[in-house]
Amino acid sequence: MTDTTTDTPGSSQRRDEAGLPILIINGPNLNMLGTRQPEIYGHDTLEDVERLCHEAAAPTGFAIDFRQSDSEAEIIRWIQQARSSASAIVINPAGFTSTSIAILDALLMFEGPIFECHISPLFRRDEFRHLSYVSKAATAKIEGFGIAGYGFAITRIGQLLKQAA
Repeated sequence: MTDTTTDTPGSSQRRDEAGLPILIINGPNLNMLGTRQPEIYGHDTLEDVERLCHEAAAPTGFAIDFRQSDSEAEIIRWIQQARSSASAIVINPAGFTSTSIAILDALLMFEGPIFECHISPLFRRDEFRHLSYVSKAATAKIEGFGIAGYGFAITRIGQLLKQAA
């Protein structure tokens, strides 16, 4: 049985008997995908990203807890809560990538796989975007594949979690 709930603003969570979900965190301005700088981010919307995440997770047997926030504090709380409520994290920290040591500190407390995901290739963007504090806590980093990067991350996380079981 699968239950879809929305118990946190910016959250769409699916729970099932397969175990703890994979937490997908989307940072600031990603709710504007599809209209914000389509020459960089493409025309896919955040709803398209969520759909892709659920489709990628289906064969793995893991559920998805999909969230977006413009608030650094809220993202930190979600990561802290994930220590007991998620098997892995996929995070697109967006504008917090090169600025948030606090998100890094929260991620360092999480014991499962952490995949950093970016829609655009950061190395081709402004130089200040090249630094990622999140990378210091990440198991892997995927960037420049558009929203398909989320699917790659979920597929690999599913493999890692099954190997660890």
